[in-house]
This record gives sequence, C-alpha cells and structure tokens, in this order.
Amino acid sequence: MRTRITEMLGIEHPIVLSGMSWISVPQMVAAVSNAGGLGILATGPLDADQTRKAIREIKKLTNKPFGTNATLLFPGASENAQVALEEKVPVINFSLGKGDWIVKAAHEYGGKVIATVVNHKHAKRAQDYGCDGLLVTGHEAAAHGGDATTFCLIPSIANVVDIPIIAAGGIADGRGLAAALALGADGAAMGTRLMTTKESPLHQNYKNLSIEKGIDDTVYSTRFDGLGCRVLDTKAARKAIRESLNLKKMIEALPNSMDIARQLHLPYFKLFIGVLASGWKNAMQLAYMANAFKAIRIATEDGDMTKGVLPVGQVTGLITDIPTVAEVIERTVREAEEVARGLAKKASGEKSVAAGTAKDPGKSAPKQPRKKAAAAPKEAEK
Repeated sequence: MRTRITEMLGIEHPIVLSGMSWISVPQMVAAVSNAGGLGILATGPLDADQTRKAIREIKKLTNKPFGTNATLLFPGASENAQVALEEKVPVINFSLGKGDWIVKAAHEYGGKVIATVVNHKHAKRAQDYGCDGLLVTGHEAAAHGGDATTFCLIPSIANVVDIPIIAAGGIADGRGLAAALALGADGAAMGTRLMTTKESPLHQNYKNLSIEKGIDDTVYSTRFDGLGCRVLDTKAARKAIRESLNLKKMIEALPNSMDIARQLHLPYFKLFIGVLASGWKNAMQLAYMANAFKAIRIATEDGDMTKGVLPVGQVTGLITDIPTVAEVIERTVREAEEVARGLAKKASGEKSVAAGTAKDPGKSAPKQPRKKAAAAPKEAEK
C-alpha cells in the first residue's frame, strides 16, 4: 500500500507506532520498523544520554527508517531533540511546543519532521514553518487527543494543508486505516492496538485488561495530568481524576518531581526554581505531570492495578487478541485493501459483503460478554 507517507518516509506500510512513554522503547520501535511501518521512540522518560543510547540501540536492531519524539512541554525535551538531530534520526516527531528550530536542523541532513497537532491553527503553523507532515490526533485517542473526533478532524485539516497527514485516534484495524485514508489522511498511527502485542513491554495485567474492556471503558479529563487526557476506566483512574491536584496531590508532586529530576539527571533545585520562575500556570501543569508520570509508569512497568493509570484510546474495545507486531501490521493492511475493494464494488453497484458483517474477513472476533458496573459518565469533569 503506497501513500504520500510511505513515499516520503521510505516505509512499506502507512502505519506508525505512536511515541508512548515506557511502551515505545528501542525493541518495540525496531519491531514496527522491521515490519514495514515507522516506529517512533518515546523520549519523555529519558535524559539526553539515555536518548542517545536508545537511538544507537535502534540502529543496531533495524536498518529501516525510524523516528524519535519530543514533547517540548516536558523538562529535558529540547535536549533530547538536539540529541536526535546530532544522531541524524530519519524522522523527528514533536508536540506541545514550537519546533521550527527542529525543522531547520533536520532538513540540513535530509531528515523529516512531523508535528503532532489537534487543531487547524497548529496544523497551519506547522506547515508554514516547514514541517514535512502532521500527526493529527482525534478525541478518541489515548492520552492527549483534541476536542474534535477523528471523523471530523482529519477532513477538516486535510482541507487546509498540503502536507501529508497521519491520523491518530480510533484506528485499530484495516477498517480504521481504510477510513482514515478515505477521510484525507495518508497513514495511521496505532498506539493502543500496538501496545497490546507480544513485543510490547506493557505489563501483562494491562494487556489482559485492554482485551477485557469495551469502547465505553475510557475516561477523558483535564484533571489527571492537566491536559485533556484519555485513560483506561479503572478505580485508580477515577480516584486520580477525582482528587485532581488537591492539597494531598500537590504534596505528592514534590517527591514525584524529584524522581523525574533524578530520572532525567537534572539538578532538582535548578528545576524547581525554573518551574516557579516560569509562572504559576506552568508550575501547576508540571505538578500534574509529575503525579501522572508516576501513575503511568507503575501501570506500564509494574502492572500496578491499585495506583497505576494507563492512557488508552477508545479502540481498546476493538482489541481481542495479543498478536505479534508484524501480524498486526500485515493484517491491518490486508483488511484495508479488502475494504477498499469492497467499497469500489459498492460504488459500482456490484453486490458485495458489507464490511463489519459476520462474513467480513476483516472483522475481529467479538469480545466475551462480561458484567459491567453501573453506568457512569465517561467524560469526566474538566
């Protein structure tokens, strides 16, 4: 399957691994790239030395194109992006900040830069300062999706930019990929689907839970990490959202922020003073992030079901198995091609099996019925 994204990035399939902290590690990145997609290394939990080491490890594991991300709001992100530039990483993906300097430096060695955006304003700005593509994140996505759903967001942005688009949010199989392409995207990012694979370092507790949960079993709120964030609906997630950044959580943020400083090898006093100097709003945001980072890490690495919180997209309800990365990518592309052929038949008036019926080869097996708790609002108070 060839699209503008596959041509631009030199990959076989228009499928991207989102850069998810503690999930998109070197082995996972290489598995996706070796399967013909584009793996993106998550650098959020890494310092500059760790980022350099991870990039060099990926280079040993694959000779295919790969990327790194930089969430510019996070401490140490600019330094990580600089390392990626020094290592001449083929693709750099940035978010939550202005990356014009990344674009300029990457283009000097022939690298490509993809900006993650959730609205028209940021999409047009990214195109204006030279980004090669966009990763457009809809409301259904894990973690920081926008306010608009993928079904509306992708065509609306495709109408105002000329550069290729990677759709994120609501895509777990070939039907989703085919739909994204029909909406005007040139590829799809699959985070939640790929995190529930054999190669994924996600703890088995949460792989099992991701299979059990349905499409209604996520919660979206600004009260978890200070941004609009979608997470798996668990008791721990609801408690974290209910407590938000109350006095208890503000006190907890101090040792949690110390952990982050140690992890990133940043002098804590310097980090603390810098945060305070940046203004109360930024200080509050980073306090949210300190607590959220710990909750996500212990869910991902330790499988903690009591205090851990895992970002997932609504497509968790479409996941029924734990295949290999290669199986996911091959199956997704095959199903998308079958859907496209079926749609062509429909358009020409020929009889065909409708996608999503019991006879549809791309249809995943239904989830086993389970008992559900009493219904609760999924859009948590913002």
